[in-house]
Amino acid sequence: MIPLADALEHVLARVPAQPTVEVPLAEAHGCVATDDVVSSETIPAWDNTALDGYAVRAADVCVPGAVLDVVTTIAAGSAGEDPVGAGQAARIMTGAPMPPGADAVVMVERTSMLDDGRRVLVDAAVAEGTGVRRVGDDVRAGDVVVAAGTVLRAGHLGLLASVGAVSVRVRRPVRVGVLSTGDELVEGGAPLRRGQIRDSNRLALLALGRSSGFEMIDLGLVPDDEEAIEAAIRAGCADADALLTSGGVSMGDFDHVKVVLGRIAEMRWMQIAIKPAKPFAFGLLDGVPVFGLPGNPVSSLVSFELLARPALRRAAGHVDIHRRRVRAVAEEDLRRRPDGKTHFVRVTLSQDDRLDFRVRSAGGQGSHQMTALAAADGLAVLPDGDGVAAGADVEVILLDG
Repeated sequence: MIPLADALEHVLARVPAQPTVEVPLAEAHGCVATDDVVSSETIPAWDNTALDGYAVRAADVCVPGAVLDVVTTIAAGSAGEDPVGAGQAARIMTGAPMPPGADAVVMVERTSMLDDGRRVLVDAAVAEGTGVRRVGDDVRAGDVVVAAGTVLRAGHLGLLASVGAVSVRVRRPVRVGVLSTGDELVEGGAPLRRGQIRDSNRLALLALGRSSGFEMIDLGLVPDDEEAIEAAIRAGCADADALLTSGGVSMGDFDHVKVVLGRIAEMRWMQIAIKPAKPFAFGLLDGVPVFGLPGNPVSSLVSFELLARPALRRAAGHVDIHRRRVRAVAEEDLRRRPDGKTHFVRVTLSQDDRLDFRVRSAGGQGSHQMTALAAADGLAVLPDGDGVAAGADVEVILLDG
């Protein structure tokens, strides 16, 4: 058996980075920017008001009770070029440009209209600059508004749009094909015959990949036929940036995926010192990474989390490629037997009054027992040994953030 760290290092060194592409902002959410984006504009481009009210000269309203002549109304989108002189005010709406001569805004709630709006009573003292958004108080021309390596979220896209960007250079999202193989697998809800099981791995891997930011391709279910398996693998690699297979990579006599991949791809077959997910295969077919995940459902998903997901996220340009890890207190014994492996125990998490994490087993820990994985919030990392006693600290990998 090889350490998990060695297996991951092997994979990370061989999964190529995605090419850089220019995409419209509407298609860039979740992508990683490859270049600094420098603003050519200043935001705001002109002084404007932060509230509805009256644009005034602060010198005219230094004490409450000033009465001013209303000389104009400025709506958002107006040029607002009519000046405000001494003893005058302009009715102004949020976001509208400050008129020449005005240096403060008094909110409408602190005013009263007189003479059908031709004059206004200001019942508050207002200092210069009140209610005014100054030129460039958000962005200056020449500022880097998005740095290379940024994962683009809604706020970034809004910022880019606000400075006039219409597209952005990013790492192309990773397209990942998912293939299931095995005569024992069936789809749909029809009653099972003896020896059959339903194909759950493919659906779960597709969902897990999408939640990780990948574009997932369902390549379907292929029977245990070497010719059919080879055709499906080749077609998948031609259409995807990476391929996930589930099952057929261990030591069984009918592991046709292993036979096919061993013949057509440059593969490494590994027995990793972890439980679950000990058997794992990785290699390249015509330069396309192929991940051979184990067939047991829990093993398949844990293998994806520990080995495939980090490599594919790095390919997409992410720096933070791993799930978050936290320290937690075991609320019960999390026991195991020494076997030379690191165990990843499915656990549920809670937080106490101090917001410290606490964990309990999510249920049965067999590699076929999906109920515990479905209930789990994390994977407790148990190094080789006897496990963790109740009350002791344990490291936990958080699932789904």
